[in-house]
Amino acid sequence: MNLLLDTHVLVWAESLDERLGPKTRSLLLDSSNVLFVSPITTLELSRLISLSRLILRKSLSDWLEAARLNLALVDAPFTHSVAMESYSLPGSFHKDPADRMLVATARELNCPLVTADDLILGYPHVLSLDARG
Repeated sequence: MNLLLDTHVLVWAESLDERLGPKTRSLLLDSSNVLFVSPITTLELSRLISLSRLILRKSLSDWLEAARLNLALVDAPFTHSVAMESYSLPGSFHKDPADRMLVATARELNCPLVTADDLILGYPHVLSLDARG
């Protein structure tokens, strides 16, 4: 199964955070699943670090490289169609640009977005999995 990881899910997975549920942890450890991470996640991580809302013990570049190796991450494409879809999502969706781009990416990849964000989980126009499960 293909899965797109939301930013907080990537952080939780790499730090072995207890908020990551056992079913999700099992999915992430199953080598038959493809785990996608978007460049938008790197943008969000960079923003959180610049605001001192996330502190890593190493550079973001080194942290991402370790996460890539530990989780066998694959880069999700950030395409023109994803960019356009981000602001033409069907129905009603909140204004957070990063969330819009991640939802559009999941829709383009036709795979679940693994998240604990209740706004995304409640959005009926994207496949999603609750990371707390």
